[in-house]
Amino acid sequence: MTPTLSTFVDDLKQVIGDADRVLTNPATVARLSRDFYWYSPVLKQLLSDKVGDVVVQPTSVDEICAVLRLCHDQGIAVTARGAGTGNYGQAIPLQGGVVLDLALMDAVECIHPDGIAICQPGAKLSLIENEGRRHGWELRCYPSTVAKASVGGFLGGGSGGIGSVAHGGLRDFNTVRALEVVTMEPEPRVIKHEGDAIHEILHAWGTNGIISRIWLCLTPAVEWAQCVVAFPSFNEAFDFSEQIATSNHWTKRLVTTFESLITASFSPIRNIITPDKAHIFFMIAAAQLEELQLAAKAVGGEITFAAAYEGLRTSPLLSDYTWNHTTLWAMKTDNTLTYLQCGFSPTTARSQFSQLKARYGDDFLFHIEFMKNSDGLVVPGSIPVVRFTTAERLNEMIDFCREIGVTVANPHVNNVEGGGRYRQDHIQLQAKRKYDPKGLLNPGKMASYLVAEDAN
Repeated sequence: MTPTLSTFVDDLKQVIGDADRVLTNPATVARLSRDFYWYSPVLKQLLSDKVGDVVVQPTSVDEICAVLRLCHDQGIAVTARGAGTGNYGQAIPLQGGVVLDLALMDAVECIHPDGIAICQPGAKLSLIENEGRRHGWELRCYPSTVAKASVGGFLGGGSGGIGSVAHGGLRDFNTVRALEVVTMEPEPRVIKHEGDAIHEILHAWGTNGIISRIWLCLTPAVEWAQCVVAFPSFNEAFDFSEQIATSNHWTKRLVTTFESLITASFSPIRNIITPDKAHIFFMIAAAQLEELQLAAKAVGGEITFAAAYEGLRTSPLLSDYTWNHTTLWAMKTDNTLTYLQCGFSPTTARSQFSQLKARYGDDFLFHIEFMKNSDGLVVPGSIPVVRFTTAERLNEMIDFCREIGVTVANPHVNNVEGGGRYRQDHIQLQAKRKYDPKGLLNPGKMASYLVAEDAN
């Protein structure tokens, strides 16, 4: 440790008041400087040598303020960390400095009778789900990493997941009611964002404020069941899944459709997978399970599994194979595979499927996650599994998708804008200029900020 870093670490210990929560062991710092960036072979090469200098684990807003005050004064970068389950390298410090690990701020403060969970950023989504269900509520949406993911990390870098077929993504339908955020200024402020102001902070990767408290809207809990249906072809499976996903008749939390080559990688549940067939994984209201099975059989579907859902400890838990866990299982089988994040047209998806298959064959495998968009329309989102050979070919795939009307949020770039979630009104950029004038929060991750500042 250099004398300058040693002095800074001593200062951190003083402002925190607990040396045990200022971590300098190189292996520990390296581990807490990582997320699941290696899902992308491009990011794996780009970010593998990036690491912080020191990790600080605050337990209160006052301690966050103290750390940011010190870092602002000394010009030290700060990168916020949730549980490290993100896939885009958003929690990896590009310029060293402090990794602000919020894992110890993990309280679910209360579940209001009106279905609002008030919680700290390090609270596990699984805890919020379980606490909510004890009070008759449940999460509107959550990622497949729910067992480990923190709510602050989800809001900072996530967008949707299980439940989005009914409730949309995190930024839709007032799911996030309010946020308290600590600014990176000479004297940090704690600012509560409500209404449209939350969009200054959501999915900004901690580049423009540190989320310190969250008001999250839940939805009435449902007694769920799980069901797997197999079809001879992907097209038949897509037709049936689309029918269920888009109909208001069905109460559903998950509708996921896979090509057969993807489900072949789900080794722990091989007993409920029919070889060489496409599959749909459902989480459906228990009261509708029998009706769903009859509807599937009527159009040639084979029911390979149907059972009650008893919470996140249910075994097997079908959501463990959906959303980005699908990518993980595929990568375990073949390390040349990676993924894209796409949106297919609700009217021309079948033509888009045909064009992609004609061009890429089994190098582009369909994995559809239906979700409700901000207009209330259920659309076929997608996390296709694709074969990686070179960055150039990957970019060519992305370009071709866009050429035929398939939207792509690129998970192989390491900035907020490049992932396709950046707001065109530049509200996040404006927030960074207000709340982080020195550009010390997760520097390098908001490309438009860097360009704007370099131009001045």
